[in-house]
Amino acid sequence: MSDWVNAGRIMDFGIGKAVLVEIEGAKIAVYRLEDGFHAIEDICTHDGGELASGCVEGEEVICPRHGARFSIRTGEALTAPAYEPVYRFPVRVENEIVQVRDDRWD
Repeated sequence: MSDWVNAGRIMDFGIGKAVLVEIEGAKIAVYRLEDGFHAIEDICTHDGGELASGCVEGEEVICPRHGARFSIRTGEALTAPAYEPVYRFPVRVENEIVQVRDDRWD
């Protein structure tokens, strides 16, 4: 099980902007939406490109390479050319610090 890793202070996160964190080689994009913080793997399941620099519309991130859309809340692939979801990671806020952890191997 990985430990919680600091992604940044709450004030470092703009609505709809990604902050990148790396945990043991896994690239994770942490987003602040209107309802709180969410984290997804920063890899498009269509071709392995990164997602964090993609535009955010509402609760969706658009892959900057081929336009696939993913839910930031659930990781679900919403449009072609992606059909597989991206992994969603747990996020918490402790003492005004946003933290994420990789729970895939728990």
